[in-house]
Amino acid sequence: MNLLKRIDKALLYALKGITIASFFFLTLLISANIFVRFFPVASLHWFDEIIELLYAYLVFYGAAALWISREHFGVGDWLEKRIKNVRMRYGYRVIIELFVICFVIIFFYYSLKLTVLAQDVTNVFAIPKRVLYSCLPVSGAIMIIYSIRNITVETIGMIKSRREEGKNPDGRRANPEK
Repeated sequence: MNLLKRIDKALLYALKGITIASFFFLTLLISANIFVRFFPVASLHWFDEIIELLYAYLVFYGAAALWISREHFGVGDWLEKRIKNVRMRYGYRVIIELFVICFVIIFFYYSLKLTVLAQDVTNVFAIPKRVLYSCLPVSGAIMIIYSIRNITVETIGMIKSRREEGKNPDGRRANPEK
């Protein structure tokens, strides 16, 4: 289990690093583009290609990082807070995660298909579009893996809450069987 936590931490660190670097270079390039528009000292004809790459990496690797840490936004939280039964709350989360994993599997399939079928290159640097699109299936695969983890964690929580249901705080059964 310790190895999995270290892998989680390393992957999260790498995804955050890519996201922060993408944001930094996006800010730098957009600032440079604004400067060059007022003071035309250089041509940034290659600007759009790099912006497209950085923005895609920022969005999709950032979403995968949020997925790992379970900080991705959700709309069902208001309903979950109203569910009083602990097992029902875990069950509700399992159902939500099952819907989510269906979406992520579809996203992964079509993003992989798009990446594999892409044959063209960018105009200036001749970067294969596959490189630009690669962040989609990679982040999709990460999201699938962590959705499976989330389903497993919620299912285990549901099973454990059932076992804990009839126990006193000291761990003994409330109604011992005779």
